[in-house]
Amino acid sequence: MLSGFTALDALFAPKAELWERWSIHDPQSTQSIDHSAWDRFLKAYVHPDPDGLNRVAYGRVTGPDKKALKGYLGALAVVPVSRLNRAEQLAYWINAYNALTVDLIIDHYPVESITDIDLGGGGFFSSGPWSKPLFPVEGTEVALNDIEHRILRPIWQDPRLHYALNCASVGCPNLQPAAFTALLVESMLEDGATAFVNGPRNVRIIGENLSVSKIYSWFQGDFGGSEGAVLDHLRHYANPDLFTQLDGHTSVSTYSYDWTLNEGSD
Repeated sequence: MLSGFTALDALFAPKAELWERWSIHDPQSTQSIDHSAWDRFLKAYVHPDPDGLNRVAYGRVTGPDKKALKGYLGALAVVPVSRLNRAEQLAYWINAYNALTVDLIIDHYPVESITDIDLGGGGFFSSGPWSKPLFPVEGTEVALNDIEHRILRPIWQDPRLHYALNCASVGCPNLQPAAFTALLVESMLEDGATAFVNGPRNVRIIGENLSVSKIYSWFQGDFGGSEGAVLDHLRHYANPDLFTQLDGHTSVSTYSYDWTLNEGSD
């Protein structure tokens, strides 16, 4: 059972509903996708601040690098993704989601929040770019919500995906300063989970109160379906100090999220 606002969050959060069209894959495929252009962009414009938040220098992106980012997305759009193996597909969809999000912010910059970019379509939030089909893949237009909730979540059923996708916000898991690849996707998912759980803006204990990211209420079902399961998940990834602080906590006091743009200048 979910209680209070947690139940309300879960009720309105997008469900993981498979888009069968994208379940096709080729386990024998040895094709690899070149994500080096995205990797170069990330290394140039994503840097951590003193609090461990990876900030993106949207306002500093040069004209040639904007063009290179769109070129990368164009290259992804012509990939026969249904012919890839699962690991390649996983890295493909994660990178596509994050690169599309960054490209959207750059196109609409300056903005204070991604929620200010209203492309229509309704959905989970009353405004925002998530429901608008933006990305043509194999002749089919795909939206950010499609990638997250109709492809990644239902096919892989891995809660660590929530730590890999970045929505250009302070409250979101960090945008990694390197592209995901099939070879490294497992270790990057694991590292992302550890970093997020141990980040003080995501899991905070003040006195007897435990405050965590709203990701754990929006998508509680992905983390086991109860606050107890969420707490077990947090303990699994907690460093020794946080693990000790979590001892004795059987419920979450508050959930929070910061939609401020994860902008930096470096």
